[in-house]
Amino acid sequence: MKVPNFFYRIYEHILWSQIRSGPQPHHIGLIVDGNRRFAKVEGIASNEGHNAGSKRLEDFLQWCWRLEVRIVTLYGFSIENYNRSNDEVDYLMDLIIRKLRYFQDDPTIKKERVKVKVIGRREDFSAEMLNEVLKIEKLTEKHDRFLLNIAISYGGRAEIVDAVKKVAAEVVETSLSLDDIDEKIFEQYLYTKGIRDPDLIIRTSGEERLSGFLLWQSAYSELYFTEVYWPAFRMIDFWRAIRVYQQRERRFGK
Repeated sequence: MKVPNFFYRIYEHILWSQIRSGPQPHHIGLIVDGNRRFAKVEGIASNEGHNAGSKRLEDFLQWCWRLEVRIVTLYGFSIENYNRSNDEVDYLMDLIIRKLRYFQDDPTIKKERVKVKVIGRREDFSAEMLNEVLKIEKLTEKHDRFLLNIAISYGGRAEIVDAVKKVAAEVVETSLSLDDIDEKIFEQYLYTKGIRDPDLIIRTSGEERLSGFLLWQSAYSELYFTEVYWPAFRMIDFWRAIRVYQQRERRFGK
């Protein structure tokens, strides 16, 4: 039986009263999963599930900004996703390009002063994709209130390998000494250079793994998994994740 919207609004109010004064995550990592399964349940085409998931992102960002979450890193497209059918890969790439173009004209991005940055292996991008990435980054480079990282053609192992290659090249060139390399130095060679590690990582659809997402940066992140498919993810689902985060004691190995 479907629960009336009236009761959802009451529950949202209760959740909000519980979390609004508690500690808020500064950086949230988001693994959006379940678009195809959502489509199957709803009896629609898989691509329509991806489209619904793309639209849900706008809601999620609004919820984050309401809580003053300063950084969101979205797992948009992994290196492994290239193994899907050509038709699906092409559709996803087109969807991402459309979203980047949407952000270029979205007045909310300007109003909220959201800086948009893309992380991942850009050598895999099409000329069209790279052009849109460079456009949105240029348009928002001076925005200083919120940061939206979009991981495209991204893999945590690939990121570490790429960082190692950069470090090795500088060692060979003698511009970097082996004795000087430590964790803080190494972090400067990651895609996320200068960005605080995620406090909370949320994954939808019931899968309980990171699937290569921010492997270095997630060492002390709190992880939250929900069975809700991403296109069906609601504000109350987000508030629940925040409530769980606030109930945990973060000791960072101490």
